[in-house]
Amino acid sequence: MNDRPNDAAQQPIFAERTIDDSTSSAAASGNISGGATGTDSAVSMSMSMERSRIGGLLEQSRIALVALVDGTIAQLDADTQAMLRNRLRLSAKILFIGFAAFLAANLIWQTVFAEGLQPHHAAFLGFHAGITVVLGLVWMLVAYRRTTSIIRLRLAELVIFGLPLVFFLVFQYQEIKLSAAAGVKVFSFRDGLWLMLMFTYALFIPNPLRRAAAVIGVMAAAPIVMIVFLKFADAQVGGTIGAQDLLYYPLLLVLCAMGSVFGVQTIDTLRHEAYQARQLGHYRLSEQIGAGGMGEVYLAEHQLLKRPCVIKLIKPDKAGDQKVLARFKREVRATSKLTHWNTVDIFDYGSTAEGVFYYVMEYLPGMALSDIVEQFGPMPPARVIHILTQACDALCEAHARDLIHRDIKPGNIFLAERGGVYDVVKLLDFGLVKPLADDEAMQLTQEGAIIGSPLYMAPEQGEAKTRPDPRTDIYSLGAVAYYLVTGRPPFQGDTPIKVIIAHMNQEPEPPSTFRPEVPKDLEAIILKCLRKNREERFQSASELREALLACQDAGRWGREDAARWWKERDLPKRPGQRAEEETGRLSARDQSTQE
Repeated sequence: MNDRPNDAAQQPIFAERTIDDSTSSAAASGNISGGATGTDSAVSMSMSMERSRIGGLLEQSRIALVALVDGTIAQLDADTQAMLRNRLRLSAKILFIGFAAFLAANLIWQTVFAEGLQPHHAAFLGFHAGITVVLGLVWMLVAYRRTTSIIRLRLAELVIFGLPLVFFLVFQYQEIKLSAAAGVKVFSFRDGLWLMLMFTYALFIPNPLRRAAAVIGVMAAAPIVMIVFLKFADAQVGGTIGAQDLLYYPLLLVLCAMGSVFGVQTIDTLRHEAYQARQLGHYRLSEQIGAGGMGEVYLAEHQLLKRPCVIKLIKPDKAGDQKVLARFKREVRATSKLTHWNTVDIFDYGSTAEGVFYYVMEYLPGMALSDIVEQFGPMPPARVIHILTQACDALCEAHARDLIHRDIKPGNIFLAERGGVYDVVKLLDFGLVKPLADDEAMQLTQEGAIIGSPLYMAPEQGEAKTRPDPRTDIYSLGAVAYYLVTGRPPFQGDTPIKVIIAHMNQEPEPPSTFRPEVPKDLEAIILKCLRKNREERFQSASELREALLACQDAGRWGREDAARWWKERDLPKRPGQRAEEETGRLSARDQSTQE
């Protein structure tokens, strides 16, 4: 599936190579030892024992590696276990409420409307009450124990569905006997009880086909055996069971059991298909966290490493567009060439059997600049300088490789926490990146097409005639700086065209017009970045970086300030914390649905 060889495929080769190296080292060590002692036979025996030991280690490593690669099945089993727990909780709750309601109804009937509580009725009500209590206890145990082994869950399943089966048998047997004793000649069989039990089990409990067939088969066989037993073993009751009853009820139960088993198989197949639909190789999709014109972005997890990551997919309606695919591949290849820590890391790239293209990048706990300014307002100048210098560092490497980003905007600059350090800049989305001298890349952009985000677009991008260069990114970064210190872009308009025309023809208002506290030195740098003539801007990202570091507020925002800002707002969400919150949200949703 992946264009690159996956880690699991490489691990066995690595393991064998490492052990082979150990063998060579052991053999060399044996030779040296042999030379020292002069006993060749001892050396040979030692080498033979060492080879046997290493061969055993190699075999163990192969077994371990095979078990490790089986991560997808393990994850599916884990999902099945979590689903089984939720479904058992719901089944126990429903059955407990049902048994409690009928127990109350029977008590009211026997004490108020009947002629008195007969001994056999009292015994049966006690049996009914005992089963109700046990179902309630099992419901509470399953509901409030967060970690439960699969064995305990299956035992709970046995109790939850086994007790009603026994109760229905006793109830049915007693009712048939009492009816026959009272002289009723019509066979009374409550088939609805058994159909409800079978369908409830089939609907709620995830099972493989064979296990479902065995359990549901027992549920169907129990009343059939009881009917046959009463027909031939009890003369009084047997007289009420006609040949039609002996044929109709067993046939009904068998057909319903077959339908229940088929339903289990259908549900299990759909569940596997849904799981596979959320799989991309060793990656499992969790939730959609973004979308753009070209693709969708999902939070995911590597199943073997258990490491959170982000996967970008090409939209299905774009998958047949060769230009879109070429641009997608160009983004991956361009980003993967960049190694600076202020550029987002690309881990993997590939396509599925269905033709869905994707690439995998690092998961960044944090927020985009656009979200931060939108929620918390403009930033202090010292922090803006701290952010811009890191963005310049990322652009320095890209420009040195003749790569122009062309879509720098607050949404594509991310502030993340990495290794305990906050406000780490990550430059994202190289979907519009263009090599300076790449004719193929030029062909991917239609002639006269306007490429970029209008609010932060350089004038030459609006003309769509001048080839962009590093100074194009300088302009966009200056527009981002303007946004950070003022909370608004340099130009605004009703339509994108008006904004583009403004970038081409109008001079921006100084940032101090909107925020007087913006320092003059930083304001001068921002306005120089926004010059219409490229020759009047900073000529490189490194030159812009040096100018920023010369500002009076440079260095006044450090790691401690960044950490304090994020922690005061309980941000950012850690990958594990986000997963726990997502699990809690799903669990709460399940409980509310059940209630």
